[in-house]
Amino acid sequence: MTDFNRTRQAFDLPSGITYLDGNSLGPMPTSAAERVSRMMSEEWSRMLITGWNKAGWYAQPRKVGDRIARLIGAGSGQVVMGDTLSIKVFQAVSAARAMRPDRRVILSDSGNFPSDLYVAHGLAAAVDAELRVVAPEDVEAAISDDLAVLMITEVDYRTGRRHDMKALTRKAHEVGALTVWDLAHSAGAVDVALLDCDADFAVGCTYKYLNGGPGAPAFIWVHPQHADKARPILQGWMGHHAPFDFDLDYQPAAGIERMRVGTPPVIAMTALDAALDVWEGVSIDDLRARSIELTEAFIARVEARCPDLVLHSPRDPLQRGSQVGFRHPQAYAVMQALIAEGIIGDFRAPDVLRFGFAPLYNDLGDVERAADGLARILANQSWDRDDYRQRADVT
Repeated sequence: MTDFNRTRQAFDLPSGITYLDGNSLGPMPTSAAERVSRMMSEEWSRMLITGWNKAGWYAQPRKVGDRIARLIGAGSGQVVMGDTLSIKVFQAVSAARAMRPDRRVILSDSGNFPSDLYVAHGLAAAVDAELRVVAPEDVEAAISDDLAVLMITEVDYRTGRRHDMKALTRKAHEVGALTVWDLAHSAGAVDVALLDCDADFAVGCTYKYLNGGPGAPAFIWVHPQHADKARPILQGWMGHHAPFDFDLDYQPAAGIERMRVGTPPVIAMTALDAALDVWEGVSIDDLRARSIELTEAFIARVEARCPDLVLHSPRDPLQRGSQVGFRHPQAYAVMQALIAEGIIGDFRAPDVLRFGFAPLYNDLGDVERAADGLARILANQSWDRDDYRQRADVT
């Protein structure tokens, strides 16, 4: 049985703050600052360039990747870290497309995160492919015999709607297509089972539910059956089979190592490694049960106290990730009023109040404070201020 009181105590949560924005940026684990400081003072400062060997910096992307593998239903040696999520999306989709050279179609949905669609659109233009975008509920019906790659974010960033990974992967395979799954709102939030679902590629970020810090590196997974065949367009130095031979001809490394590109961000990866310590002893089944408990309680309390809000997430918890959205015509101003009271969620255009529930540190007390604060702000219209309507650079 997972001790969520223990995991909550592992985070540096500011006093007086109810934090429901871990689906955008997780809070700092208490051990992260000391771990990074020690890395800088004992490794970078003392070892200098020898740290790549002595401190294991070079092998860090695989070692950290192995720690994430357990959380996404993958195996040892199948996940590697580095670069940004957009780069990993590009690598995965380009490799999958190249493995189906006789097909042109990349299929995604309008609930996908825009960056993924931007990447796929640019790739399609470069390799003479076609990006098709359909409504989320129409994805299965749109899987056709001309499909090369199905590119889907498992949990919709706005609504929290969760695609059925196993069913869609099976349907894609039936027509000979490959799948790429973006786990940005899944890893650390829901029960992901990549091998069990027989997925082909998966990518994800680590600054959300995995709490790796702002700009934390992304990860990529490739099914073992494809690991020595996949060859992305973006081929970098660290993905060469012998990078320090400085061979001018690219020869891919074996397995997942070929998905490395540039020099790994050692400081950021050290913070992420500290964050992953919190996951030791955490059952993914317990995590999912806790997530459903929190989101169900929040929906019930908000709907009871805020009848004018419209639920923007699936009502069935099995079809929902670990986030809840409600619609309001002045959602941005309402969220700014909430934040001013120490209840931090976020806004998603055009009119969504989004609340992310992270079972490692959120509890039912957070649910009550957030729902009651939201009801109070709506009742007294304290959101109705000009300064709350002024959009910041980051919303």
